[in-house]
Amino acid sequence: MEESTRQQLLEAVRRFVRERLVPLEEQVAENDRIPDETIAEMRELGLFGLTIPEEYGGLGLGALDEVDVMIELCWASAAFRSAIGINIGPGSQSILRSGTPEQKAAWLPRVASGEIVTSFCLTEPSSGSDSAALRTSAVRDGDGYVINGSKRYITNAPVAGVFIVMARTNPERLPKNAHVSSFLVPAGTPGVTVGAKDRKMGQSGAWSADVYFDNVRVPADALIGGVEGKGFAMAMKSLDRGRVNIASVCVGQGRRILHEAVQYARQRTQFGKPIAEFQLVQAMLADSQAELYAAESMVRETARRIDKGEQVSLEASCCKMFCSEMVGRIADKAVQIHGGAGYMRDSAVERFYRDVRLFRIYEGTTQIQQIIIGRQLAQ
Repeated sequence: MEESTRQQLLEAVRRFVRERLVPLEEQVAENDRIPDETIAEMRELGLFGLTIPEEYGGLGLGALDEVDVMIELCWASAAFRSAIGINIGPGSQSILRSGTPEQKAAWLPRVASGEIVTSFCLTEPSSGSDSAALRTSAVRDGDGYVINGSKRYITNAPVAGVFIVMARTNPERLPKNAHVSSFLVPAGTPGVTVGAKDRKMGQSGAWSADVYFDNVRVPADALIGGVEGKGFAMAMKSLDRGRVNIASVCVGQGRRILHEAVQYARQRTQFGKPIAEFQLVQAMLADSQAELYAAESMVRETARRIDKGEQVSLEASCCKMFCSEMVGRIADKAVQIHGGAGYMRDSAVERFYRDVRLFRIYEGTTQIQQIIIGRQLAQ
């Protein structure tokens, strides 16, 4: 993307976030819903197609440009990012990287426009970090497949137009997880049921739910790529960039939380002066700024390497682990700086404190990242 176009996009997103999204944060948190007109504005801005190539109606951003947009977007509540997160992540990338030409032509333009909201169905009640242990099955039957099973904590499930479903096409656990395949399942397919919205600690307005598949029949061309046994490998292909995306979300949230802490410290007075003048408060702000600077630097560097086509699995895990832990520490310090006010529900930092806790869990927990990093170093 040309520099002038890139700057125009970032400025448009920055203005949209400050003028439209931030004022809606309390309403979204209270009602657990992003207004339809706001989603429509996000579509018009092209946010649902950030990473999808221009030939399919997207903006075709590289990894570094994607990081920049995410940092700007996540000055606001993470619920807004969640609305587009699957579309710009595995919801589009799995089709783009592994789909047939027909699948790309049929789905990507509608995903890029936001007409179709995607959900990525991998996690199950009995398989989380050990995602290859999934039990959902897809059995070949004539000219199609019959899918049975259930998925848990599926982002955007209540509003999804299509589910990307990971299922076993072999009852045995095969080498390189070749027992897992991936399918495109439209939400209206008979036998697909979405459960009640999950009641979560934070991120109100970002919906998730269980999804059930009861003898769901899909045609053979619903198999992504048309080849069995490629589903798990497909999912792994998008992990590096996905983890860098989450890390950039953490940077954006960290920026906003630190801003809230600094503003409060400047305004709140004790003992006749602003608490920002107290050295122990300054120490918390300084630690937060240093961590945020380190996080942003590592995310941008890793994104640059992705754009160069380099292998960054180790670095992506480092980014995801460090940044998700970093934003949790910043949120904790911000609540501490706010004192009693930071524990109240009408405080922005109280909401962010709950919202950012999730980042240490999904897209691979901190402990999974430690295992990945440790194993690579030990090889």
